Amino acid sequence: MPYAVRIGTSASLDRLESLIEERLEDGADKEKIDSRIWDLFGEQWAIMFTDLSGFSRHVAEFGIIHFLQVIYESQRLLIPCIDDQDGILLKMEGDSMLVMFRSVDKALDCSIAMQHKLVGYNRDRPDTEKILLCLGLGFGPVLRIGDDDVFCAEVNAASKLGEDIAGPNEILVTENVRTALQAKQNFDWTPIDEVPPGAEGAYRLNYLIRSNPDRGK
Repeated sequence: MPYAVRIGTSASLDRLESLIEERLEDGADKEKIDSRIWDLFGEQWAIMFTDLSGFSRHVAEFGIIHFLQVIYESQRLLIPCIDDQDGILLKMEGDSMLVMFRSVDKALDCSIAMQHKLVGYNRDRPDTEKILLCLGLGFGPVLRIGDDDVFCAEVNAASKLGEDIAGPNEILVTENVRTALQAKQNFDWTPIDEVPPGAEGAYRLNYLIRSNPDRGK
């Protein structure tokens, strides 16, 4: 990691920890401190969480080499989609990715492009070789701490949608995402019953799978 980046990240964490320590003191004006924290670290982002369906089962069944192959292939196929839509890949943990976008429109365009990419890749492949993507989106004010992490209710909701609720090929979004997009474009949404904590509602995007998608090569 470049030296300047290390300084920036450490400085952000040090400042946050200092403010948290002030907040813990007896008689602290928590509202004022919270305002200072949001002034320092608050930013508006669209948040994407991805997960691969059936991944743990395949690892147990086919072993670590299969695990590495699927991870490599998913990165090779999906990271260019993120780059094309100006996303920032903040974290990768196992088969999951945390990605940030300044534009909620680009976050959704990237989500659809990723699903289309995998439809083409999966065509004619055996089930054991297919990469099935589950995806969740949130949008709103977040606390961004350097390039290490982001925190807010929408981050937690997007994580829950992408990693726990979404099924293969699904794009699930929070109410904030739907509201932001509804004013700009006419999308087809279906409410889902399981609304993650921190979100006012959750929806499935009914997008069209192209009949002749790119084969993902």
